[in-house]
Amino acid sequence: MDLLDSYRANGPGHDEMLQATGPARAAWQQLAEQARLGQGDRLDASRGEVMRLLQDEGVLTTDPARSWQLDPLPVLMDEQEWHRLDAALRQRAELFDQVLTDLYGERRLLTTGLLPPEVVLGHPGFVHAADRIRLPGPHQLFHCAVDLARNADGAWTVLADRTDVPIGLGYVMADRRVVSEVLAGLYRESRTRRVGPYYQALRESLQAVAPPGAEESPRVAVLTPGPGDPATFDHGYLAAMLGLPIVDSGDLVVQDGRAWVRSLGRLEPVDVLLRGVAAADVDPLELRGGSGRGTPGLVHAARSGALSIVNTLGVGVLESPALLTYLPRLARALRGEDLAIPSAVTYWCGDRSMCSHVIANLGRLIIRPTAGSERPLLGWALTLDERADLAARIAERPGAWVGQEPVEASTTPTVRDGSLVPQPTALRTFALARPEGYMVMSGAMAHVGPVPQVMVDGEPGTAKDVWVLAPEPVAAPGLPAGGTLPGRPADATVSPRAGEDLFRLGRHTEQAESTVRLLMAVADRWDDYARTQPAAAQDARPAGAVGPESAAGPTGAVGPEDHLSLARGDAAGHAALDVLVAGLHRLTAHAQLPSLVTDESLPGSAAWAVARTAEDAAGVRDNLPRDLWRAIASLQRTVREEAARQRGADGTQLGLAPALSRLLESLMALQGGYGESLVRDAGWRLLEAGRRLERASRVVATLAATVVERHDPATEALVAESVLVANESVLTYRRRFPAGGLAGVLELLLLDGSNPRAVRFQLDQLRHHLGELPAVGRAPASRDQLLDEVFDLLTELRTDRAAAERGHGARGHLAQTLESIGWRLDELAKEIARVHFSRPVLAHWPDGTGR
Repeated sequence: MDLLDSYRANGPGHDEMLQATGPARAAWQQLAEQARLGQGDRLDASRGEVMRLLQDEGVLTTDPARSWQLDPLPVLMDEQEWHRLDAALRQRAELFDQVLTDLYGERRLLTTGLLPPEVVLGHPGFVHAADRIRLPGPHQLFHCAVDLARNADGAWTVLADRTDVPIGLGYVMADRRVVSEVLAGLYRESRTRRVGPYYQALRESLQAVAPPGAEESPRVAVLTPGPGDPATFDHGYLAAMLGLPIVDSGDLVVQDGRAWVRSLGRLEPVDVLLRGVAAADVDPLELRGGSGRGTPGLVHAARSGALSIVNTLGVGVLESPALLTYLPRLARALRGEDLAIPSAVTYWCGDRSMCSHVIANLGRLIIRPTAGSERPLLGWALTLDERADLAARIAERPGAWVGQEPVEASTTPTVRDGSLVPQPTALRTFALARPEGYMVMSGAMAHVGPVPQVMVDGEPGTAKDVWVLAPEPVAAPGLPAGGTLPGRPADATVSPRAGEDLFRLGRHTEQAESTVRLLMAVADRWDDYARTQPAAAQDARPAGAVGPESAAGPTGAVGPEDHLSLARGDAAGHAALDVLVAGLHRLTAHAQLPSLVTDESLPGSAAWAVARTAEDAAGVRDNLPRDLWRAIASLQRTVREEAARQRGADGTQLGLAPALSRLLESLMALQGGYGESLVRDAGWRLLEAGRRLERASRVVATLAATVVERHDPATEALVAESVLVANESVLTYRRRFPAGGLAGVLELLLLDGSNPRAVRFQLDQLRHHLGELPAVGRAPASRDQLLDEVFDLLTELRTDRAAAERGHGARGHLAQTLESIGWRLDELAKEIARVHFSRPVLAHWPDGTGR
C-alpha cells in the first residue's frame, strides 16, 4: 500500500501537505517522489540516517531521554505565504522594540494606562538595574524568536515570544545540514531559500552594536551558563559557526570599567557579549546573587557604555504572556495598525473580569503562570479537585496567571515506525535587528508534538526543518564547507576554563585508546588459552580472573603483524592470561571483559572514557573543527551498538574484536584530527600535554601491573609480548631485541626517546609544551621540579639490573621506581591545574540578616 495515498490528517481541519480536496500539494508531491514516502522501509532508513548524522554533528547525547530528535521530512512553505509571514514577523519585532525602548526610557505606556504597571513592574523579567542602558544603533531589541502555528482555519496564530535568550539558532543550522544531506538530490534541485545569509547578518550585527570606543574589529564572545545546561549544544554550535569564542562567568572579569576575558597569562578585552544566560543571572552584584552564572560588574560595564550585552538586559519582560492581552491596543497606539498575526487569545487574571472568566472556564483553557519555570496546565486534563486547588491559587495571586484559549495546531506528516503520522506542528521563527529594519530568517525550526502550545525550551522533542520555496531556483550559498562564516578569524583566546577542558580531553582520549588497546591484547590471549583450559585449571584461577561466562566468543587477532600464534593449552599461556587479566582489572575496573567495553557507568571502562571524551569536547566546541565530531560520534555509536548486541545475544559468538577494532579506528581518526586540524595555539598545547601525561601514566601503570612480579620465563615472555602489543611496540622490539628479555621491554617503553609510546618521549613533549604556556596561577617552579624528578628517575634506572633482580616476590627496585614515577606524574597533573587553570571563586558575603 502506498503510504502517501493512505495518509489522512487527523487535525481540526488544516494539514500542511493535503489540500482541502484531499490530494497532496504540488511541492509535497515532489518531496514524496524524491524521498519515496510511499515506502515504509525507505522512511525508516531515512530516519536512521538522520539519527546517525545528528550524532555526527554532536547533537545527540548518550542519554536518549535528553536527546534531540529530528524528523527526516521538512515542512514546506511557499514563497507567497512566507512573504506575508515575513512582513508580520517584522511588524511584531518592531512593535516589541518600541515597547522595550519605552519601558526602559520614558515609560509612557505605563503612565498613560495603555499597559497596567503590574504587568511590567511585577514581572521578574523587568530589570530595574537596566534602566537607561542603551545599545548603539537604532534598535534596542537585538533579536527575538516567535513560536507560531496555524489554527483550524489555516490562519497563523502566535503562541509565545522568546526574547530573553532565544534558543534554536544552532539547532536550525544543524537540522538543515542533516536534512539536506539525507535529501541531498531534492535539496540541490529545490527552490529552497538558504538560511546561511541570516548567520552572516548576525555576525555583522554583533560587530555593529559594539561600543563606540571599540577597535575596528570588535571582540565578540558568546556567554553561556556552562556545561550541563540544556542549551549547551545550541550555544556551542552557534559559536563555532560564527567563529566566536565561548565564555562563562568565570572566564570574565570587569576591571577599569570594562569587561575582559581571562586568557592564559593575560586579559583580552571583550566588546560584545551574545548572551545565553538569563538576564537575572548576569551580575550577582546588581541582579540575582548566588546563581553562580554571573560576573560581578557586567551591569556597570554595560551602563557605562563600555560593553554591549545582547539581548539587552531586561528584555525578558516581553515574554510575559500577560503582555499578549494588551498587545493589540499597543500596536494601534504605537504604530497605528492592527497586528498582522494575532496572538493566542489570552486573559490576564490581574483584570477582575478576565479572572472571573478564567476561573469559570478552567476546564477548557490553558493556564500559564506569567513568570517562573512552572509548566503550563491543561485545564481539561485536571481533575475536579485539581481545578479547585488551581482556582484558589489564582484567586490568591491573580496577577501571576493568565488563561489562554487553546490553538488547534495544523498537522504535518511525520515518520513513525515506517509510516506517515499527522502531528500538530508549531514553528519557531527568528528575527534580527539590522540598520534598515528587522530581518527574518528564510526558514525556521518546527516542533511536533501533542500540544505545541505548551512546548518548553530545553526539553527533548522532535524537530523538523522548514523549507521556504522560492519562485525560482536559489543559487545563493549557505555556509562555506568549513562550517564557519567568512570574516575575521576566530579569536585565539583560550580561557583557563577552556584550557582545562582541552587538557582533560587529551587525557580522556588517551585513556580510551590505552584501554581499548589493552582490552584487545587481553582478548587475544583469552582466545588463545581461556576456552581450551581444563576445567580443573579454570577452577584454580584467581578470584579476580575473568570467568568463562565473560568470554564473548573468538575475538580474532589484533592485527596480522601482532597475531600471537602460540600453542593452545600451554600452562605458561594460562598463567600469562591470569597475569594480564589481573593487570587489566588494576588498570580499569574489576568487571568482565564485555562490561569493560560497553558499561559507561563503570569508571575505567572504554565506554566511560569515551563518554568523558564527548563531554570534554562539548565544553570546547568552539575550539574543535566540525570533522572531529564524526570521530567522536563513531566512538559513541560503536559503544551503543556493541551494548545492544550484547543485550540481544542469541548464542552467536562474534566476540569483542569487531567493536574494539572500530573503537581503535575512530580513536586513531580523532588523534589524527588533533594533530592535523588544530592550530598550534595554547589550547592545542594543553590538549597535547594532557595526552602525553596520560600516556606516560598509563605505560608506567601497565608495567607496574604486569611485569614487576616474577614468573617463569615462558610466562613472562608472553606477558611482555602482550604489553608491547598494547603499547604498539612489538615490531620494534622484535627487530631491536631478537633475543628477547624484559630489559629490552623496559628500555623500549621507558627510556627510548625516539619511541612515541615511551615514557621518555612523553616527558620530552611535556617539557616542550608546558614551557610554551603562560602561568595563570602559581609560578611553574613546582611543576618543573616534578618533571625534572621523573627525568632523573628514568636516567638512574638500569634496565638490565632491574629486569635481572633476583629473589622472591616482586622486582623491588623496578617496583619502587615505577611507583615513584607514577605518583609524581599524578602530582604533576595537579600542579599543571594549579599553574594553568587557576580561576577566582565568587565569594558570598552575608548581609545584615545573615543571608
